[in-house]
Amino acid sequence: MDFIDQLKQFSKRVESMKDSINTEEATKTAIIMPFFSMLGYDVFNPQEFVPEYTADVGIKKGEKVDYAIIKDGDPVILVECKSISENLDRHDSQLFRYFGTTTAKFAVLTNGVIYRFYTDLDNPNKMDDDPFLTVNILDIRENQVPELKKFCKSVFDVDAIFSTASELKYVHEFKSVFTAQLNNPSDDLIRFFLQDCYSAPKTQSVLEKFRPILKKALNDLISEMMNDKIKTALGGSGGNVSINDTKPVDDTPVPTAEEPTPEKKEPNIVTTEEELEAFFIVKNLLSDLVSIHDITYKDTESYINILYKANTRKWICRLRLTDSQKTLIIPDENKKETKYPLTDIYDLKGFHDQLAEVLQRYL
Repeated sequence: MDFIDQLKQFSKRVESMKDSINTEEATKTAIIMPFFSMLGYDVFNPQEFVPEYTADVGIKKGEKVDYAIIKDGDPVILVECKSISENLDRHDSQLFRYFGTTTAKFAVLTNGVIYRFYTDLDNPNKMDDDPFLTVNILDIRENQVPELKKFCKSVFDVDAIFSTASELKYVHEFKSVFTAQLNNPSDDLIRFFLQDCYSAPKTQSVLEKFRPILKKALNDLISEMMNDKIKTALGGSGGNVSINDTKPVDDTPVPTAEEPTPEKKEPNIVTTEEELEAFFIVKNLLSDLVSIHDITYKDTESYINILYKANTRKWICRLRLTDSQKTLIIPDENKKETKYPLTDIYDLKGFHDQLAEVLQRYL
């Protein structure tokens, strides 16, 4: 079984049992130990996977970290565990104290669902404040799979992981900055874009006028790039991706410094990778009935609506996809909604007959 398939299987396991786990010990036994076993470590071998590893801190003796993974007799990864119900933000300081007292190069803080990976990029032998990799086992991103695989026992290499940790850290930081700019462009960014196309003084009032325009331009550009990629993947055309549910650009001229423009509030609609993948799954499921180009979608703030020929009155299904809950909604003949809980979007493959029945009504 490929590593990505193992991860998906493990994700389903966690999803199925997370509501019945109430303590830290149960979290360790039911989720955390199986996770490291999946990575190839013998969790029942105390020479390789040591529970209650002593990490004396200053004058405090007998301080213990939950687990230490040992290689060639020395700890290489420290693992601090919390209950599945715990918020990890309050517990990184404890792991921070342990890190500097051992030879371990990596530390993991986890509640069984979230796994935060730390190292010492900023100062040697001093754990960084921020993790270089954070994995939500219930919402694993495709680009995280190869990074997580590097922690498998069979390929574990301290230097190889450390060399990419810096890149991962800054990729994460850049994404955070870019996301913030997409939602609310800063004054400096607005000035940067205006410098070659707006010669009048760039006063604060001018910046405020152009802030929503730049926000729309940036989000439209991303939508267009995503649509181009989808069309290329489908060999023609696909659905319409809308980052902020933007409307077609009209011919209204850009305001000048003398013409105040009221700022319009735009809905906060983001089409996620998971929603797009679910859309493609439904398209493929129904390709035996109609052309895949006839299956389109419209995203909203609360769900993605999958349609026949872009007609909102001919909706085939709706999908609510969040980190904590995934639901498929299928209409009956009277458009009454029937809801089906999903473990993940790949469960959609089991609903071919129900979706086909809805589509047949529109043909």
